[in-house]
Amino acid sequence: MHMADALISPAVGGTLWAATAGLLLHSARNIRDTAQGQLVPMMGVLGAFIFTAQMINFAIPGTGSSGHLGGGLLLAILLGPHAAFLVMASVLTVQALFFADGGLLALGCNIFNLGFLPAFIAYPLVYRIIAQSTSSRASAAAIAAAVVGLQLGALSVVIETQASGITELPFGAFILLMSPIHLAIGVVEGLATAAVVAFVRQARPYAMPELSAQSPAPRFARAIFPGLLLSALLVGGAGSWFASTRPDGLEWSLARASRQQGATGLSSTVHHRLAALQQKTAWWPDYQVRTRATPPEALTVKQAEPWPAVAPGTSIAGLVGGTLTLGLATLIGIVLKPRRTAV
Repeated sequence: MHMADALISPAVGGTLWAATAGLLLHSARNIRDTAQGQLVPMMGVLGAFIFTAQMINFAIPGTGSSGHLGGGLLLAILLGPHAAFLVMASVLTVQALFFADGGLLALGCNIFNLGFLPAFIAYPLVYRIIAQSTSSRASAAAIAAAVVGLQLGALSVVIETQASGITELPFGAFILLMSPIHLAIGVVEGLATAAVVAFVRQARPYAMPELSAQSPAPRFARAIFPGLLLSALLVGGAGSWFASTRPDGLEWSLARASRQQGATGLSSTVHHRLAALQQKTAWWPDYQVRTRATPPEALTVKQAEPWPAVAPGTSIAGLVGGTLTLGLATLIGIVLKPRRTAV
């Protein structure tokens, strides 16, 4: 559900950038004020894990579309909403800057849709109410919260696109395509989230935020850090070869709502300047190593590839992206970690 700049006007993009900046500041203050220093290593490794997990698109049978794990809900369950929002912002920023996955103008929209809605709406208002800190209801809670988060995200994409007014997408057709396809994606994400949460609860219950107070903070990091780090390496290095080549839910909806492959809109000076900036920073467009011969169109047009796409370039992109995300999320955690003052 990574929005491209072609869907967003400077006014809408700027508004969501400002809203996201305020949410980032609020989350940062919360992390610092509550002295959640034990989250620092987990923020980094979970950021890397989510980055690589988002590279694997799974096919949606009977639709010709695909979806991928959003990860916002899983982050909120394991880290709490504020740290989850910061980590998701790190993931999406690395994707937009270095991999041209999502536009720079639309980055605020993407962080809001994939970060705020699952972490601050679906997690506290759906997951926690249903789960009530009991493992027996956690799976149902994860599925319900994932579906709600994806549905809200799909609705937000449609509203942000319509409010921008630079495309000719019919509102009714767009929302009727976005909602069902993201319902299917939400169910799959909910099942995946439930599986991870169930494993953590059973194997390392003290790694859960609501239970971590029962044991020293260092055990929190040792609980699931190695497994997640290894998973991120395996998924980024080889798992991404098996990603579906079908268009994701947003691309699929756009193609059908506009009766063409994608949606075109008016471009402004802001669009051109940000596109030029992204072309300079995106050394791995579409998660492929860029060469001097790579045309500018590679930043926006996906080429058909065989499946599985066993490509060293994809592995390099996954490992580099995971490492960059791990470093950025860890750096944010370190900066926000309260400093001890000498007495």
